[in-house]
Amino acid sequence: MRIIDLSVPIEEGPSEPMPPKIIYKNHENGAEFLSQFFGADKSDLPQGGGAAELVTLGSHSGTHIDAPWHYSATSERKKARTVDEMPLEWFFSDGVVIDMRHKPNGSGVTVEDIRECLEKMRYTIKPFDIILLQTGADKYWGTKEYFDMGCGLVRESTLWLLDQGVKVIGTDAWGLDRPFWAIRDEFQRTHRKEILWQAHFAGIDKEYCQIEKLANLDELPAPTGFKVACFPVKLKAASAGWCRAIAVLQ
Repeated sequence: MRIIDLSVPIEEGPSEPMPPKIIYKNHENGAEFLSQFFGADKSDLPQGGGAAELVTLGSHSGTHIDAPWHYSATSERKKARTVDEMPLEWFFSDGVVIDMRHKPNGSGVTVEDIRECLEKMRYTIKPFDIILLQTGADKYWGTKEYFDMGCGLVRESTLWLLDQGVKVIGTDAWGLDRPFWAIRDEFQRTHRKEILWQAHFAGIDKEYCQIEKLANLDELPAPTGFKVACFPVKLKAASAGWCRAIAVLQ
């Protein structure tokens, strides 16, 4: 069995508009706590000990799973489910990479784009496949450009995937939609409200989850033939949960 890490780290840096804050407590700091807790002297502890971190971060930091509650208060005319309410079976299934690295930055991925990719792969999507949209944006992780990179799904292509029985769609970009700048520029030109956050708002009509900020899809030897595990952290009543997404190859 071979495991490929598909996740970016949770770290301070320019790629996150709202970066996490991490305070690192070293072994000397930990020794202070442990010695007080045990009623011992620091010299009783081998090499200090008890390194720890204090982290302040949003639920959408790093690689994470978006739950339907993130998109809207309702999904399929019912209360939208939060991340702790989603079926775990959704998050371990066959993975399928849809390579859209040839698409211009900021462009939308259409149903025809996906069909052409699948025809070249000679693959038919089946229910519960985990779709991984490859845009190449992950190569900009660690830079301020990352937020603005990649292409994204539009409403029609998102709903088409969901109509095939897909429950989880991932992307190696900051978000599953087109970058914010591309949506903003088009909206300022046209004032068409239907172009706003199309892939996310598609979850109002059909329930699904997203994996955002994936990485290393180019390390997969083929676009199919592997399992994806992407279980979200059980964050109570939350719109998202962090995950360590991986690909498992036999």
